[in-house]
Amino acid sequence: MQNENNVIERLTNSKIYTEYERAFSEATGLPLRLRSVDSWQLPHHGQRKENAFCALMAGKSRACAACLQVQQTLAEGAHDEPHSVTCQVGMCDTAVPVKLGNKLIGFLHTGQIFRKKPSSAQFERVAQLAKDWGLQTPREELQKAWFGTRVVPQREHEAVVKLLEIFANHLSELSNQIVVQQENAEPPMITKAKKYIQENQTEDLSLGQVAKAVNASAFYFCKMFKKGTGLNFTEYVCRVRIESARNLLLNPNLRISEIAYQVGFQSLTHFNRVFKKIAGEAPSEYRAKLQVA
Repeated sequence: MQNENNVIERLTNSKIYTEYERAFSEATGLPLRLRSVDSWQLPHHGQRKENAFCALMAGKSRACAACLQVQQTLAEGAHDEPHSVTCQVGMCDTAVPVKLGNKLIGFLHTGQIFRKKPSSAQFERVAQLAKDWGLQTPREELQKAWFGTRVVPQREHEAVVKLLEIFANHLSELSNQIVVQQENAEPPMITKAKKYIQENQTEDLSLGQVAKAVNASAFYFCKMFKKGTGLNFTEYVCRVRIESARNLLLNPNLRISEIAYQVGFQSLTHFNRVFKKIAGEAPSEYRAKLQVA
């Protein structure tokens, strides 16, 4: 899990995410947070475009506990596809999964909205709930914050979720690149091994061959490579090859079978299986999306 959290942290600090988050919030008026799978905190507290009512509620532990429970339910439902949940005060939150291959590593999280215009009767119930939770905010301030919540109709909400799905796919691709091209400090032997793999990825590489190239025993190299990259040798080589295949799939004149052999796979079946495992979809599906775009 630590490796996945490191990837999420690097994605969060990346230029593409910070620029998208800012643009998304300004265009939609909604908060956006990229959070890890095991994150256990109020997702939008202190963020740009945080809902004023939610900001008031965040000051009370009972309200926080209720919100965190909603976040847990939301995360459980968004494992494979976008999922929305409505909380006790009538606000809707949505999570979109971000994956590293087929593995869930985080969520794009937005919300704190109404799906339809709220009523005075609803506010009375919410005001009583806030009182039960110990919130002592003046009624007028509470009412202004609650009725000031953004109302997002179904069609508009679906468009927002689609935007997040598209961006989640970009982040999934970027996460794969981060795994392949780790920028953390590493022993010169690992740097040299990565370079050798990159330059010879089209060959039938073996662990012993690469260990010999970096002047290390196979046992020592295997141990240090896993420690330095977080992946075993075979997994890393596959990721490098799939990253090359992604680029080649941009060329519509190349057959998928040609690409498979060009990046170093000896079997089209094996290539298809590994590509789907790492990219989360078959090569043909990935290429079809590129053509639509």
